[in-house]
Order: sequence, then C-alpha cells, then structure tokens
Amino acid sequence: MSFICGDKGINLFYKTISNPKGAIIICPGGGYTHLSPRESEPVAAAFCSVGWQAFVLHYSTGKNLGKKPLQELAEAVKEVRVHGKEVELEGKPLVVCGFSAGGHLAASLGVHWDDHTMFGSDTMHRPDALILCYPVITAGQYAHQESIEALVDQGDVSYFSLERYISKKTPPTFLWHTMADETVPVQNTILFAQGLANHGVPAEVHLYSYGVHGLSLATDAVAEPEKGRLADAHVANWFEQCTQWLDTIKKVKE
Repeated sequence: MSFICGDKGINLFYKTISNPKGAIIICPGGGYTHLSPRESEPVAAAFCSVGWQAFVLHYSTGKNLGKKPLQELAEAVKEVRVHGKEVELEGKPLVVCGFSAGGHLAASLGVHWDDHTMFGSDTMHRPDALILCYPVITAGQYAHQESIEALVDQGDVSYFSLERYISKKTPPTFLWHTMADETVPVQNTILFAQGLANHGVPAEVHLYSYGVHGLSLATDAVAEPEKGRLADAHVANWFEQCTQWLDTIKKVKE
C-alpha cells in the first residue's frame, strides 16, 4: 500500500501490523540531496517489530527546494490520518522521525505546523511527537551547510534555522546525537533541546560520547565500516530508550 504525497509519495512498510500502537513516518537523511537507505527500511522494520506501524517518506531532494519537502511531509501526515481506518490507526498517536537532514525536515514540521501562511487554519498535519536523530537544526553558526544550501542556494535562510521558531506548541520530542559528530555538530541537538526546555515542552535527550555521524540504528545491519559507521551496542540503546518514551506518548494520547 502507498499513499501519494507530493511528487514521490509515502510507502507503507512491507507489512501491516495488527492493532498498532500508532504510526511513525520516517524521514531519511542525506543532506537533502538524496535519501539514505540505511535510515529508511531498516528503521521502519525496527519500529514495526515493536508494534508501531512504520512509513518511509520519499520527500523531494535536489537544489533550491525551499519549503517543498516540508509541504510534502505535512501532506503525508494528513494522508495517514485520513486513511487511518485502513490500518487501524484512527485516534492513535502519529509521530514523525527524522535522521540528519531528515531530522531537520521532521523538526521543521514540529515548529512550523501552525504557519498560517502555508497551512491556513488546518491542524491535521501536526505531529503528536518528534524523534530527531542527530538532526540538522540551525542555519547559523553550527549549520550543516550542504543541507541548508540545498533548501536555499542564495537568500534568506532564517526560516530554516529552527531553534528560532520553537514554542509551547512544538510537540514533545526525543533527541539523540553523538558528541563526536564532525558532520552535524552536536550543538544542533543542544540548541533544539534548550529551546524546548525554555518553552516547557516535554523532551528526552541522549548524548553519546563517541560515534561518527549517520549511525542510524548503530547495529550490524546498517554498519558501513568504510565510513567508520560501526555497530555500537551502547549507542544502539537509543532505540530501546525511544520505544519506552513512545509508550509514554501513547498513554498521553489515550
């Protein structure tokens, strides 16, 4: 089954779960230039295995993207809600999960869902929670320039410096990052966490001492030894911690 959202669409993972706890829409990373397969189906399979119906969003990539990926994600959230009865999701929490640039996309919806110039008064696209994995957040000092430049080649990038738009309306958020990340500095996660704390938004934050960028699940299944992305049992704990946190989100939704 697939729902068509934007130019590419959102795909239901290979199996439909009976009586899922809720839905998770996964936004893979890739600097807004491509979509990482290591942050797509393997992650969806992991969430399916613990009772969450997983989707992978194939959002637009390239140059001068502007707000197009954000519009596609918002449309995907609405579509999953509209078709929720088909996969036993009606009334259950809908969570957006993103890695790296996909984390930027997920967080963008988290802070801009109430942008009336884009979405009017509709709120069906608001996520119930966010999962941000080593996310790109800022367009400022600690920016991942490749991601920001894919969105806006030249001109004002302030809309994409997400720490500026956090409010009490931002959904509860789970974040994790490694302190040793040399591609997307850990300050991105810290800026977002600080903004959430300033506005009283519930958040859980895990910072790991070691590990390169792009570890995904940090398991053997997604290892890339040639890029230093090795399985790491300690970092891989983020997933169990996240699933425990998701259970608290489910209880609040109920």
